[in-house]
Parts: sequence; C-alpha cells; structure tokens
Amino acid sequence: MSEIVEQSIAAEADALKAFRIARLPPDFYYIPNFVSVEEEASILQKIPSQRWVTLSHRRLQAHPSTLTENNNTLLGSPLPLYLVKPVVERFKDLGIFRDTPHAEPNHVLINEYRKGEGIMPHEDGSAYAHVVATVSLGTSICLDVGRKMTAEGGSSDGRPSQTETIEATHSSDLSPYSLLLPTRILQEPRSLLITTGTAYTDLLHGIASVEVDEHLNRDTVANWDLLGDAKAVEEKGGTLDRETRVSLTYRDVLKVSSAAGKVLGALGRR
Repeated sequence: MSEIVEQSIAAEADALKAFRIARLPPDFYYIPNFVSVEEEASILQKIPSQRWVTLSHRRLQAHPSTLTENNNTLLGSPLPLYLVKPVVERFKDLGIFRDTPHAEPNHVLINEYRKGEGIMPHEDGSAYAHVVATVSLGTSICLDVGRKMTAEGGSSDGRPSQTETIEATHSSDLSPYSLLLPTRILQEPRSLLITTGTAYTDLLHGIASVEVDEHLNRDTVANWDLLGDAKAVEEKGGTLDRETRVSLTYRDVLKVSSAAGKVLGALGRR
C-alpha cells in the first residue's frame, strides 16, 4: 500500500471518528445536516411516484431493483443519478464503503413512513456487506436499538427485559465504552446514520408506531451530543411530532448478476 493511500485512509478514519456515537458500539456514526435543505427538496421531488409498493405500515421502492427471492441476488444496474449526487460522492470522501466488496453502494431502499407508522425490530440480513448508510429526509424520527433475543433470555421482540450495561473494547480504540440497551437514536431531517461491523451483526433496529416521540433528552437519546439542533428539541419539551419521513438506505449487495443490467440501467436513468 502506497504512502498516499495510507494517508487517505487515515484521513477518512479521522473524519468519521468525530461522528461516532460514543454511547453505542463504535460501529455507529451520526452526521447531522449531511445534505442541505435544497438537496433534500430536490431528492424528494425526483423520487418516482410510479415505483412505490404499498405495505401495511409503510410504502417503499427499491433501486435499481429488488433482490431475487431465492439467492438474494441483485440484478445489477447503475443507481439513478439523483441517488448518487451528492450522496454517494460524499460517501466516497468519507470512505464509508471503501472496504465492501464493490467499494460503493449498489442498492438503495427508499422507505416512506407516515405519521404513526413504524417497523418491527429487525436486522438487515446476510445479503449485504456489513455497512448501511441511511439518509433521513422530511422529518425527525427515533430509531430503537436493542440486542437480539438469545437462549438466555430477552423479550419477544428481541430486546432485553431490562436495560443492560456492557463493557467492551474497540480494537482500534482501546478505551472501554458503556453500552446501554435498549436505547434510541434520533434521526433528524437531512442526517446520515452509518451502521457497520458488530452494530450491524449483533443488534436489532426498529421504529415504534407512534405519532409523537417523547421523553427526548441527553439520558434517553444515544446520539444527543451529535444532534444538529438539540436545543430545538429541548424547547419543545423533549417531544417531536412526527410527519412524513422518507429514508434512503444505501447498501452493498454481495451477489450481483449483470443479466438484466442493460434493461434496468435504461429504466433507472429515466
């Protein structure tokens, strides 16, 4: 590895380190105001209305395509330009997907949650590299984070029956951290949440089906010190009314087939 490449990797690591959620595993990072107000409006305007698939508690669309059912394979094709610029370009500057098989995201799941809608605690599964980058648009929402259910105990939704504190050590940062679970991450409009490594493999995440997120403060929100505007939450008494929130979840699918690439590529660039 050349000295220039080593310096670049070190710079990327330093850039992300400032956004690490210290009260969670060092595999969680939160960046407020990742996109501008103008960029947010532009992305929302360009999401194609004909691609939505309506589910019981939300609607979604997958780009460039959904995965095949049998072997979780992506029919490879370029992502639409509005999902690449400026978001993926900034991912590259931070080296977020640098170590994944394709060194960049090749799949985006767009979810729309209306007021009162959510999703049960879940994990993203083995079809993807262990890096997820989610851009939130439209409104704030709380992401619940908890441990998977084990044979030793835990509730039916995969969360522990009571708050637990775990002392752990990160391989690249030998200072211990306290992991309090379950907890919440407040995702503000235009923010970026990055989940990697053990945060991806060992924890569950979900969104409660509520119309108002309450009791938001430094003790209950893991990324409180990284929020772009914590004061605004305090001024509202620690409550936030939900409106329609759109999330862009970027991932690197491990298995990619080029069989339909030309056709899907043409559709994606419309």
